[in-house]
Amino acid sequence: MTVWAGQTIVETMDSLEQTGKDLERLEAHLKKLLEQCQQLREENESLQSRQDALVAERATLVARNDEARSKVEAMIHRLKALEQT
Repeated sequence: MTVWAGQTIVETMDSLEQTGKDLERLEAHLKKLLEQCQQLREENESLQSRQDALVAERATLVARNDEARSKVEAMIHRLKALEQT
């Protein structure tokens, strides 16, 4: 048998085959991670859009609540004024 750097050709081939399998597993794992990353990026965009919409909706509701409060306070003042006359 031929010896190459302390290994036989068969051992070297086995080692190369194992390295190839390891690289294939690594590639598959990286593809999976990239897919998960893309999925998380899309989910994050969706959540950010939803948050923006909720913040806008909250601002609208706060403004409407303030307007209603002002109207009720004005009615209370008018009623008190009517009681005093």
